[in-house]
Amino acid sequence: MQTPDLTADERSRRWHALAVCLVAGAMTLLDVSIVNVALPSIREGLDAGNSTIQWVVAGYALAFGIVLVPAGRLGDARSRRTVFIWGVGLFTLSSALCGAAQTPLMLAAARVLQGIGGGLITPQVSGFIQNLFKGPERGRAFGLFGTTIGVSTAIGPLLGGLLVHVGGAESGWRLVFYVNVPIGIALMFLAARYLPRAEHGPKQSLDPVGVVLFGAAMLFVLLPLVQGGQDSSLSQRPWWLMGISVVLLAVFVAWERRWAARGSETLLDLSLVKVRSFMLGLGVGTAYFAGFTSIFIILTLYLQQGLGYSALEAGFSQLPFAIGSATSAWIGGRLVERFGRALVVTGLVMITTALVAVDLVVPHLDGQVGLRLAPLLLLAGLGGGLVISPNITLSLDEVDPARAGAGGGLLQTAQRVGSAIGVAIVLALFFERVRSTDGDYADALSYSLHVTIAFVAFALVMALADGVRRARSD
Repeated sequence: MQTPDLTADERSRRWHALAVCLVAGAMTLLDVSIVNVALPSIREGLDAGNSTIQWVVAGYALAFGIVLVPAGRLGDARSRRTVFIWGVGLFTLSSALCGAAQTPLMLAAARVLQGIGGGLITPQVSGFIQNLFKGPERGRAFGLFGTTIGVSTAIGPLLGGLLVHVGGAESGWRLVFYVNVPIGIALMFLAARYLPRAEHGPKQSLDPVGVVLFGAAMLFVLLPLVQGGQDSSLSQRPWWLMGISVVLLAVFVAWERRWAARGSETLLDLSLVKVRSFMLGLGVGTAYFAGFTSIFIILTLYLQQGLGYSALEAGFSQLPFAIGSATSAWIGGRLVERFGRALVVTGLVMITTALVAVDLVVPHLDGQVGLRLAPLLLLAGLGGGLVISPNITLSLDEVDPARAGAGGGLLQTAQRVGSAIGVAIVLALFFERVRSTDGDYADALSYSLHVTIAFVAFALVMALADGVRRARSD
């Protein structure tokens, strides 16, 4: 079914615009996982400690998560096309700075800038999909977006391994960042050509007070998780900062209500809290990404630092997950209308089963670990592809279309914040266990894997709750 009243050229330009958006989205999401296999190379090349390694991984996710909602609001209120191009430009520049970094501090700072650039880009992607497509075509476009999310995150370790292999152990990590530069430059030109300009109308309020309050609250939520790195135990971190975040969130809600009462547009649409399917889907996405993102990091650390795998070997070991995710994500986008939440539940059960099996078999493996784990990682990938895109579709299906853009932005923010939380907690537990067991990486993998399983299991509970609610309402 094609959108009516559009010429063939206009329809073609919409899909060209989608392609630009998806490539940009893939580039930002690849950088969540592509650096995983480069961590040992970064450690060796820059003589970086565990604290820097923590910031290289979690600092990107932290900045990404904080910027998403304000960036989405800025795109809605001004020009989504302009924000997108500026985001690609900042991401490209900061990627070059990462590749040229001469000190651990410079690399960590550049990664934060890179996260800001990624946060500017991502909400514009869902916004463009909302504006450019309607009906079944919108579902197809979101299906492609969900496939991009899953495949980009899963294929990152393999691509990172190839680049580190080409560049060498000490400098290969620089290629992981430099590869973004030519892609980013090309995207800026293509975005200027294919992305539609904003329709001129009355300027909307940017809600600057709300932006500051929300950003500060998210910072204080995430800062205890990355502060101190793996050299300090979780019990030694400044958890009291989260108390400040609770106060700031309360002030933020009060401000948003007051701002809305004045007839001004708010940063977040608080009425979304009343939509049960949306809130349950938000919980599914947050918990799933907290476990999903961290799986690749701890598995990579186990293979490279524990078993001596090269970056390329570690990347190839995770290829089954990418293959499974790519296959089922495409199928899941087409089946979600038929099977609903049952599809997401099935995917989460598959992932949980695969991770529990990995936890049980790893201590007993002796040789060819990556090959022997391949069937379980394939199962996990097949399950993962049934979660991301269907969950986005189902979370928004009961949201008023006029508020779907705000809902999509909040879903993505929850996913990024979930990733930052999961990576920070799981990495801290992993390295804490390595220290306490005198370098037993298999035990550390099992210990931290319990947390990832708990995150995915919580996502499963939320998905079941929404499935039961929907069944009762039918």
